[in-house]
Amino acid sequence: MPDRRRCDWAASTPDYLQYHDVEWGVPIHGDDALYERMCLEAFQSGLSWLTILRKRENFRAAFAQFDIAAVAEFDEADRQRLLTDSGIVRNRAKIEAAITNARAIRAAVPEGLSTLLWSFAPAKQVRPQTMADLVAITPESKAMAKELKRRGFAFVGPTTAYALMQATGMVDDHVAYCWRATPS
Repeated sequence: MPDRRRCDWAASTPDYLQYHDVEWGVPIHGDDALYERMCLEAFQSGLSWLTILRKRENFRAAFAQFDIAAVAEFDEADRQRLLTDSGIVRNRAKIEAAITNARAIRAAVPEGLSTLLWSFAPAKQVRPQTMADLVAITPESKAMAKELKRRGFAFVGPTTAYALMQATGMVDDHVAYCWRATPS
């Protein structure tokens, strides 16, 4: 679909084009699917999203397909395995956060991760008209980050929470001229 107008960031690489056209902003439900996205957004912090996209299959293999129950059982041997896995981002704090967050989901999210996260989706959203209108933090992402922290989550601040909201369709930040923008 090269003749369609898109969000400006999508045109820089074929990987971004595919991600934009097929995944970004599409509503995702399900605890494991949202846990995967939460982890990937945390691993992206300070890096290019392109790096994460290109390593996504390696992340899935390394983190048991982001099965929450499996990751919650990771032990010191798993931590060491992850720290030496060149196919993923080998950042100790981010690896610890992925394990901590799986454990927090099991211990402190009885309603399910999907229900919890979607409870922060704004009831009404103003469509960004241009890329300059996009924001990195919203009152909803601040509230989500605060609640996740209260429940024992790590590495999910307001900016990461908002990126998660964008990626999983909790908000639709396709700019007004983008073919993917849903009618308001």
